[in-house]
Amino acid sequence: MKLNILYEDKHIIVVVKPSGILSQEDSTKDPDMLTLIKEYIKVNEEKEGNVFLGLVHRLDRMTSGVMVFAKRSKSASRLSEQIKKNEFKKSYIALVEGKVNESGTLKNYLFKNEQEVKSYVTNEKTGKLALLDYELIKYINDNSLVKVNLHTGRHHQIRVQFANIKHPLVGDVLYGSKIKTNLKLHAYKLEFLHPMTGETLMFENYPDWIK
Repeated sequence: MKLNILYEDKHIIVVVKPSGILSQEDSTKDPDMLTLIKEYIKVNEEKEGNVFLGLVHRLDRMTSGVMVFAKRSKSASRLSEQIKKNEFKKSYIALVEGKVNESGTLKNYLFKNEQEVKSYVTNEKTGKLALLDYELIKYINDNSLVKVNLHTGRHHQIRVQFANIKHPLVGDVLYGSKIKTNLKLHAYKLEFLHPMTGETLMFENYPDWIK
């Protein structure tokens, strides 16, 4: 698979993950971004032996979008620290079924069922806080294209919270979509501080399905 590289230097590499590709290897042994980028670096930089590449954040298998990987351990630790301090910003575009309000905030408590690999809306005692804001971009036929800003990073958060208000993401059959297609969820914007220079970096990428 040819990588869609948005930026690269000796400390980090920013790429676009396609839908259906894992962020890192799992028991399926299916293609994953971490392995693919390591192979690219090994060939491109003519490295021998193991190649270091730090995975500092993930996207779900069926979610596409912008990701940054660390090419040095110090870069990895500094990017991870930004995530802990909420200085690492990801924004998403989603196509949801039905027509939503122009903007809104969704607040729920989510519980992840490890056996089902699925999350559910529950209560404060048994779940973790999930908070997001969304803004309507436009209606596409009977569906809504929205921008989503996450304030928390729960498992399947966007998918669960929109399904909970009866607007599942298009193609998300796990959470009730009746439309059989690829999941329409894309991390279109990523903003963070360069781990070595401190410069603010911002990358945008838009999926083909919004055109």
